[in-house]
Amino acid sequence: MKYSLYLAVIVFPFLINAQSLKKPDDFLKADFHKERREALREKMPSNSVAVFFANAVRNRSNDVSYVYHQDPNFFYLTGHREPHAVLLIFKDNQSVKKEEFNEIIFVRAHNALAELYEGERLGKEGARDQLGVVVSLETPSFKEFNLDFSGFNKVLFYDFENDVRDTKEAGDLFDLISQFKTKVGYDQKNLSLEPQINNLDVALLDLYMQELRGIKTKEELILLRKAVNISTVGQVEVMKAIKPGMSETEIQGLHEFVFKKYQAEFEGYPSIVGAGHNGCVLHYIDNYKPAIEDGELILMDLGAEYHGYTADVTRTIPVNGKFTKEQKLIYDLVYDAQQAAADSCKAGVSIATLSQITKNSVNQGLVSLGIYKSTSKLDVINPETGRNRYYPHGCCHHIGLDVHDKGMYDVLKENMVITIEPGIYITEGSPVEEKWWDIPVRIEDDYLVTKDGCELLSGMAPRKSSKIEELMSEESVLSNYELPDLDIR
Repeated sequence: MKYSLYLAVIVFPFLINAQSLKKPDDFLKADFHKERREALREKMPSNSVAVFFANAVRNRSNDVSYVYHQDPNFFYLTGHREPHAVLLIFKDNQSVKKEEFNEIIFVRAHNALAELYEGERLGKEGARDQLGVVVSLETPSFKEFNLDFSGFNKVLFYDFENDVRDTKEAGDLFDLISQFKTKVGYDQKNLSLEPQINNLDVALLDLYMQELRGIKTKEELILLRKAVNISTVGQVEVMKAIKPGMSETEIQGLHEFVFKKYQAEFEGYPSIVGAGHNGCVLHYIDNYKPAIEDGELILMDLGAEYHGYTADVTRTIPVNGKFTKEQKLIYDLVYDAQQAAADSCKAGVSIATLSQITKNSVNQGLVSLGIYKSTSKLDVINPETGRNRYYPHGCCHHIGLDVHDKGMYDVLKENMVITIEPGIYITEGSPVEEKWWDIPVRIEDDYLVTKDGCELLSGMAPRKSSKIEELMSEESVLSNYELPDLDIR
């Protein structure tokens, strides 16, 4: 065994160097991330440095970690997908030992045995060659890196949540954060009271990232369109395959099978598949109802994440393929509210305006059905927002590297990508006629904001109630699979 391990240590580094870490051809290129770093640098104040840390590795149980997912800001600026790293971006050129640079990244060193278990690491050479960050060092050297942070007018970073474990690996994220805090004289108590203390600033950087990430580039839109298309194919195939008696978990699995078929690496968020009453729980993720019932609606809110970018698409459909009279009335109210907002969506319009359009449409519709007596007598659960019992959430958010992506939530600009997602949720026991109980409806679509309007990106999955019923009468490629019975007692 000693001999085998010795060979691994000697031979494996050569295998790493011989086999570059390959990514799919449609991944964002190094030039994209470099341009994003330059765009951030332009926004930064004079004599400043911005510091970004990779995401933490999260423990699932015992010695098992969750599948790693990079911090979206870190990915946006570098394309690096590995943990235990830190990036420094300088407004002005720096000089250390006569070497000029304006950015530097610290990444994990190669480790033959660890890479045998976990896969190849990029290493400092890979970071230089594949990420395009010329000054690339190994994380253990960050401790001794001679940089006087007190000499900057601004040290920009995101404040820490103190939720990073010490893995005992030299130069891990725990070490990097601890060493950074020492270098800058970090005082959490004071920063929590005032986001700008001395030259430390934990507020300004997020503003810059919102401004950058809220406007999507051509390269980003290609990946977002792919994520949206994958998600809508999932909705279409499930509409055709679903039938009473299936479980919520099975429905979730059919969606996510489609995601994986198209090589989507993740779901953009925990999938929401709620039938009947469960659909009235806004972020229901148990998805465990063993048998969805004939006559129920099922709300399916799922989004594929493709190469970092996530869609967010919701459809609500009748499990048996036909809306009841009451279900259709509520569904069409939500559809009309969404369409009214989409008709007004364009650059220069505020998100608040779109939200108000959906609220007005929903509330007037509920009055027309006799669920409310008048729009002046709503069952308001939040006076500040005006959200009522049956429509308790907002209608719009950015999507991108996060499902609730960074972006300015005021006036829309060209090449923002947002959702429009009104909903009505009438739970059992609500103060209305029983015929309305347990009717949950949300319709959520993804829109690209343009100068004169908006482009519906998720239209491949039908939205109109009549079109949904029509599609559900068709056969799906997922309709006829059969698995053996596992009745174990």
